[in-house]
Amino acid sequence: MRTGFGSSGFRRGAAVVAGLAALVGTQLSVGTAAAEPSSTPAGLEEFYGQKVSWAACDRPYATLECATISVPLDYRAPDGERIAVTISRKKAADQANRRGVLLLNPGGPGGSGLQWPDILGKTPVGKVYDLIGFDPRGVGKSTALLCEVAPALVRLNTRPGDAELAGWAADARASEAGCERSAGGLRPHVNTPNTARDMDVIRGVLGEKKINYLGYSYGTYLGAVYGSLFPKNLHRSVLDSAVHPEWIWHEQFKQQAVALRQNVDLWAGWVGQRNATFRLGKTQAEVLATVEDLAAKLAKKPVGGFDRNSLDLVVGTGARYRQLWDDLGYILLDVKNSATTDKPVPTPSDALTAAGLIRELGIAETRSGVFDTVTCEADWQRDLNGYYSDMKLFREKYPYGFGVLRAAPTTCTFRSFTPPERPVDLKRDGYQTGLVIQADGDTQTQYDGGPAMAERLRGHLISVADEGTHGFYGFGNACVNRHVERYLIDGVLPPTRVTCAGEARPNVPAGLEAVDATAATTQGLAVGAERGSLADSVRQYIAANRLMEKVAG
Repeated sequence: MRTGFGSSGFRRGAAVVAGLAALVGTQLSVGTAAAEPSSTPAGLEEFYGQKVSWAACDRPYATLECATISVPLDYRAPDGERIAVTISRKKAADQANRRGVLLLNPGGPGGSGLQWPDILGKTPVGKVYDLIGFDPRGVGKSTALLCEVAPALVRLNTRPGDAELAGWAADARASEAGCERSAGGLRPHVNTPNTARDMDVIRGVLGEKKINYLGYSYGTYLGAVYGSLFPKNLHRSVLDSAVHPEWIWHEQFKQQAVALRQNVDLWAGWVGQRNATFRLGKTQAEVLATVEDLAAKLAKKPVGGFDRNSLDLVVGTGARYRQLWDDLGYILLDVKNSATTDKPVPTPSDALTAAGLIRELGIAETRSGVFDTVTCEADWQRDLNGYYSDMKLFREKYPYGFGVLRAAPTTCTFRSFTPPERPVDLKRDGYQTGLVIQADGDTQTQYDGGPAMAERLRGHLISVADEGTHGFYGFGNACVNRHVERYLIDGVLPPTRVTCAGEARPNVPAGLEAVDATAATTQGLAVGAERGSLADSVRQYIAANRLMEKVAG
């Protein structure tokens, strides 16, 4: 079980998938000159000075160049064991106006970045920067950190009873034991500071005095750590959907549940203003009461394979995306009518079962051990009673979108290794003012993380209003794109605080004359047939965005 902040919010990924499917061709290049000696840390000259041989990446990234470099497993003992880090490159299309290199990280922790130069290659930024992707240590084509998968010891439940809580702890303990068995020697050295050090080796082998950086989600924290450790080697930076610098890491996850609930409350208020259409209640309070009434009924008697877990997952996920608010309203109207009449829910077979959505959201999937390791770089409480107390609160107050999972014990509760260093004290002292981008409805990195990161680094903040998406630059928000491109390409900062509009809410007018429930249901089914069910919409978002590191909502 895990939560995170890397992927499922990128709703615009369909175009990215299409672009990756079209990758063809090969490129070859000779090695790159090493960095100047003055920018090389003592004792690491061999790593910074290594020559890299570029060749076409393996499919599906064959239009990119790839290379593999070696880095110390432990930077405190550079003469010891080594691991591999694989990097990718797409050269600037306009070499005459080249601005340098732009390192990219999609988040996670544990997200693969090799494909990202192609994802952003056709943006204006890609025309003037050599785009550099990489698989961080432990990930993908770099030396991979793999954990044994422990058998599930608990049935995931959005509102677990008291008797179930110990099972969640046992499950997390078993997962940690699986990581220790298969990766115990590697895990102490897979952390954010060492990944930042690897980034500086990448800078060195590329022959660059400074790098520029664009990081999403967890990648914002990685970028902030890099700038704190190597301030003279960083130029411009964009941190998109920022981690809160004071929430490393347990509080970061708990705040995901808070953001999920805030979106549900907003959705309930919007639906309440349109009761003639959705028939779920005339006010926010009435709509929420309807949802809870349905939850109670489905807990006793699922309808058409749709149980309480399904309801909580669908409500949490659907409320996040403003453009799906009407779909969510129609689905719940269908469920309400079916729960009353015992008619089957008109959705694709098994489309809305809890097991199906849990698999789609990545909660129960087999995965690498990077997430389980990097998030253990900070201390977690060991007292299980504290977790149990939080879980009891969260199952009541934050049930939607699996909020209780954010408060549950994880592998880090039973951490089997001692981190070799404390988390880095984030600061900006010696590199250019950067940008932070944050959406006010983001459920993976809650909005407060943006202002906090901007304040900590004295950066400029771009807020995206009335928007639940996670990750913006290059994915369709023209306002964000404009500010980022003017900064990265021309070096012009936006105002210290900017607000961009998010994607519009559905065009369902408020205050319509009342219609009977049958007509409203018919309308809902017609819309569902035209646009697909909420489950299908959620499925499309998540499938398109598997390019990002998987995350539970």
